[in-house]
Amino acid sequence: MSNYFTRPDEPPAYSPRYPESTSGSTPGRSIHDHPEFQSLRNGYRRFAAVSTALSVGGFLLYVLLSNFAPGIMNQPLAGRLTLGLALGLGQFAVMGVTAWCYVRRMRTQFDPVARGLRAQAEQRRPGTQSTYGTPSAREYRAW
Repeated sequence: MSNYFTRPDEPPAYSPRYPESTSGSTPGRSIHDHPEFQSLRNGYRRFAAVSTALSVGGFLLYVLLSNFAPGIMNQPLAGRLTLGLALGLGQFAVMGVTAWCYVRRMRTQFDPVARGLRAQAEQRRPGTQSTYGTPSAREYRAW
């Protein structure tokens, strides 16, 4: 069973125990209203939409060519290697390049801004210490 399971009459187990707006910040202002968060979220959505469209578009193009243009896909390239087989194997390369671009973009452009926003939010919370930078069991490590 999930660690986040709660009964219908209880608040969710994953919700923070502190209020979003604290005495150190502007009343009623949350991290979601911060302009850096808005630009981070919009940039992420734009990047995710473009990369998803390109990846799924490549897969869809391969399936459509396989179904509606078998003559093109059966063109021999070298020995028994056909264009269709080469494009099919190329889908693994597309998947790998997409994952690599995602990781690189997150590490260079999005993660530093998110860390800064997290540090600002943790500074505003009364009675909490910054947990960023301390190793935890759930932390992901670099490859």
